[in-house]
Amino acid sequence: MSIEAVCWKAVKIGFDKVAMETSQKTAREIYQDLKANPSRARFGFGKKPILINVDLQKAYTRPDLFGTAYETDPNQIHYVNELASRFRSREWPVVWTHVAYMMSGEDCGVWGTRSDTPDSLQNIKYGSERSELDDRLDIVSEKDVIYCKKMPSAFFETPLQSLCVYHRIDTVVITGGSTSGCIRATAVDSLSRGYRTIVPEECVADKHESYHFSNLTDLAIKYADVMDVKDIFDWIEQ
Repeated sequence: MSIEAVCWKAVKIGFDKVAMETSQKTAREIYQDLKANPSRARFGFGKKPILINVDLQKAYTRPDLFGTAYETDPNQIHYVNELASRFRSREWPVVWTHVAYMMSGEDCGVWGTRSDTPDSLQNIKYGSERSELDDRLDIVSEKDVIYCKKMPSAFFETPLQSLCVYHRIDTVVITGGSTSGCIRATAVDSLSRGYRTIVPEECVADKHESYHFSNLTDLAIKYADVMDVKDIFDWIEQ
């Protein structure tokens, strides 16, 4: 037998031994199992957090207006407002992000090249209703920070990292959407920068429950503490 054949046989045996797990459970059921029996210790809270509310704009929060919008927990906006209020009461920074692009869409880059319909990402134009933050949000313009971002992560090419350094942040709490897109990207970037990263389950949303719960599972295992918003309220009031 040739060396190549021996090597291929060894690789095949290795793959057979570590075959990918399969399951008949839904993404929701898998997440609920993990939540009931966590497989990792929590990162926990540090001393000073920042609240980053990602893309709670009408294109994604108003299903009555736009086909790109979604709702997971009907109380999401209420919980986000409550978190923002409690953060401000402690003089902790509150950030809101949204996406908006030039008329040409060129600032969306290659991300905006896969489709070109009225619902396409690059067609969320500056000043459009789709770009507006949801009217139900309690934003304090004198205190809160608002960033227009272009890519999934709230950290990418925005001043967010500098803001965190200025405030000596060690903990990042992330709300908004979508769970599988900008929430996940922001959480990965947050952890990569050395921050304890918290995702309140009721405060994030996605278009489909499979995307939502599969990403909550992955975030909880790898990148963030996915927890009930009540637990965050309790920690703030300690």
